[in-house]
Amino acid sequence: MSIFKKISVNGWQPQQLTIRDVKFATWIAFFAWFFAVYDFILFGTLLPEIGGHFGWSEVEQAEIATWVAVGGAVIALAIGPLVDRLGRRMGIVVTVGGAALCSLLTAIGGAWGKGALTAIRSVAGLGYAEQTVNATYLSELYTAIDDPKLNKRKGFVYSLVQGGWPVGALVASALTAILMPIIGWQGSFIFAALPSLVIAVMALKLKETPQFQVQKKIQQLRAEGNDKDARQVASDYQVSYEEQHRSGLAAAFRGPSLRATLVLGGAVLINWFAIQIFSVLGTTVITKTHDVSFNNSLLILILSNLVGYCGYLAHGWLGDRFGRRNTIAVGWMLGGVAFAGMLYCPDNFATIVALYSIGLFFLIGPYAAALFFISESFPTAIRATAGALIGAMGPVGAIIAGVGTTSVLSSGGHWQDAALWFGAVPCFISGIIMLFARAGAHHSTTVNSAATTQPQA
Repeated sequence: MSIFKKISVNGWQPQQLTIRDVKFATWIAFFAWFFAVYDFILFGTLLPEIGGHFGWSEVEQAEIATWVAVGGAVIALAIGPLVDRLGRRMGIVVTVGGAALCSLLTAIGGAWGKGALTAIRSVAGLGYAEQTVNATYLSELYTAIDDPKLNKRKGFVYSLVQGGWPVGALVASALTAILMPIIGWQGSFIFAALPSLVIAVMALKLKETPQFQVQKKIQQLRAEGNDKDARQVASDYQVSYEEQHRSGLAAAFRGPSLRATLVLGGAVLINWFAIQIFSVLGTTVITKTHDVSFNNSLLILILSNLVGYCGYLAHGWLGDRFGRRNTIAVGWMLGGVAFAGMLYCPDNFATIVALYSIGLFFLIGPYAAALFFISESFPTAIRATAGALIGAMGPVGAIIAGVGTTSVLSSGGHWQDAALWFGAVPCFISGIIMLFARAGAHHSTTVNSAATTQPQA
């Protein structure tokens, strides 16, 4: 049952929600993220095949990958203000549908040249932005519905949605191996686009969040010059009237939002140093720092994604019980310690794999709580914008870590030192930075005092 039952100005009230609506939205969000990851991993996996088909050298392929990463980050950042303007429901439709169309175009884009393919895959960054839209949408829906069971475990339920990343990565790798010999790389992208298009159509049936509807009603009344009724709506639904017309990126750096933007953005930026070193370059780091060799990269891929999925569920559950801020902070600090231990432990295969797995568990897992916590930390008017801004800090951190690691190695340093100072230590520091965030979400995602619970940290 929705908690938005009060009738405000001229008999107006937000569209009512049911628990069935929320469950449907949760499934749509999961599959939207799952297929977005599928497409994301598919391109990285098949880039050598694409390059070989068109005669592009490894250097040219690396350049394409770099510019796609930059373009994708820009697109992911731009989607935030769009979602705050058009709504969370349309945000999901645009991101899923856009990523699906880009997957289709990828099958033919290479024939138009490297520039065209780079542009297409940059717009496919809409898929990466899906996680920010999901967190914004679901955090508002879960708070708007008065369901005692969901109130106690909404962070854990969201962690199931975010778990679409490791599941999508595994399925992409498995299906690529199966389908490539049959339908080729072009067919693989066409195959990937079809389920995303279905999800985009189904997403049209989603209901908009009551919080966003209240915000738009206040803005509509203000635009009509009816300031009195606008203030009445804000009062009826327990929201800050002033915050409803502060929008755009600049608003993320004003008032109480400034602290959340700086702390959370800084933490994600620094933490992605570790993501780059131990997740993206994990097997390289292990083989370069220890006298061991991973002969089967697929097993390592399965291990890392399985550990990541378990980490999502565990940190989603812990966040509901001990507060999301503390769960994220402790997790990242423990991850830093585990990675440092892995770098300097004896050359024992079992010990190395165990410490690496523990590190991944505490590095990747907290993101299930982090994305939800980010959404809870900002007012409705800039929730998606701020979330996109903070999310965009991740790729920036990865680039800085890559440059730093290269400088250490080029000056005669060892991978052990590079991974410590640009991986393990930043992972620990990012946890400390998280402790400077507010213990409780400063801006409630609910707009009605009838809610049975308030968002947790």
